[in-house]
Amino acid sequence: MAKKQRQMNLNVFIMNAGHHEAAWRRLDTKAERITDIRYFQRLAEIAEQAKFDSLFLADILAVGKNVQHGVSSFGLEPFTLLSALAAVTERIGLIGTVSTTYNEPFHVARKFASLDHISQGRAGWNIVTSGNDIEANNFGQEAHLEHSKRYERAREFLEVTTGLWDSFEDDAIVIDRSTGQFTDGTKVHELNHSGPFFRVKGPLNVPRSPQGYPVLVQAGSSEDGKEFAAEYAEAIFTAQQTLEEAQKFYSDVKSRLVKYGRHPDELKILPGISAIIGETESEAKEKEQELNELTIPAYGLNQLSNMLKVDLSGISLDGPLPELPSVEAINGNKSRFQLVVDLAKRENLTIRQLIHRLAGGRGHRTFAGTAVQIADQLEEWFTNGASDGFNVMPPYLPGGLEDFARLVVPELQRRGLFRTEYTGRTLREHYGLKRPANQYALRQLVSRLAGC
Repeated sequence: MAKKQRQMNLNVFIMNAGHHEAAWRRLDTKAERITDIRYFQRLAEIAEQAKFDSLFLADILAVGKNVQHGVSSFGLEPFTLLSALAAVTERIGLIGTVSTTYNEPFHVARKFASLDHISQGRAGWNIVTSGNDIEANNFGQEAHLEHSKRYERAREFLEVTTGLWDSFEDDAIVIDRSTGQFTDGTKVHELNHSGPFFRVKGPLNVPRSPQGYPVLVQAGSSEDGKEFAAEYAEAIFTAQQTLEEAQKFYSDVKSRLVKYGRHPDELKILPGISAIIGETESEAKEKEQELNELTIPAYGLNQLSNMLKVDLSGISLDGPLPELPSVEAINGNKSRFQLVVDLAKRENLTIRQLIHRLAGGRGHRTFAGTAVQIADQLEEWFTNGASDGFNVMPPYLPGGLEDFARLVVPELQRRGLFRTEYTGRTLREHYGLKRPANQYALRQLVSRLAGC
């Protein structure tokens, strides 16, 4: 029997009017509708019709200094929005970003269990540790928690949430009307967790959800982030600029799974790609140039300052980056800091050029070309040990998503690299991931087998 051809996973990352920082200035975008649920429902329908694995929402818990010239700080609350999208879709996964730094485990466990029930098994959690002081200031803190401490908190946070999701064994709900028994109390468990960051008794007041746990997604690429992903994550969204960098990251993270008793196939690595698509290469390049010409230099400079944690105001846009601190001194997104520094050095970019290079994806890879050229790029990475698929980031919406669905997806399908129909109903099934066993039921099974 011939071996089935490996197919890539495609996630679509939806951000307001699009990922390019000037997308909202295009006349064909819908910036005035970024709080209109019908706008997001239509985007979800387009993505589902194209058979995307999942739809992903980022989130930030503060309004940045760039509010005057951009929309990246704005966003509807993810659980509310994804629940509304679940009502108009049937198959596509629904992934929301929730911080472990400024939330409590019981709240998050309850909300994700609810979303998984509402969507009939399509929920995913993008686990982040937050990245800046302006978020800390909204939660009674003077400064952001130190990088390694954020990951310590995240580990304990995840230990608590997964424990809470196992509060009810799968067959705990009995509903025996004749005897009056609704639940088998022996199959409902208190967590009784006590740790450095959290004390949580439990049980969760939501029965175990269709997937057991939502799919666990992570987006950090620092050393702490990679180790966290290797231990817990089932999908990782990453920013990589070159094939060689992506291959190195892929090999590094996959090799770390062994020490946690995991198989490499249990983690899907999905680099970001922001593709500007044209019927011809020249048309795509013209679109890219038009978008870059719409950028506001002050906005781009502030974005770059945030990424590097260095105030660049007053520095010439046509000169190089100034001397920067070491990555070890950064108490923010360390991997993105290093990516930006490496990009500027590798391509010998001025600050103005660097702003344009980052405008479309904030460090994620951007590419302008035809559908065939874009498919060639994706295939090269996918077949050469750099990815298991991609986190597709439309540069402007809805047009950028429509173009990818209409032009790139059929080209990938023609090559046998992407599904033509859904074969599963849950996000775990789309990613080829197992449903986690309930820890209490598993302990009882092990105990019974040991007594045999």
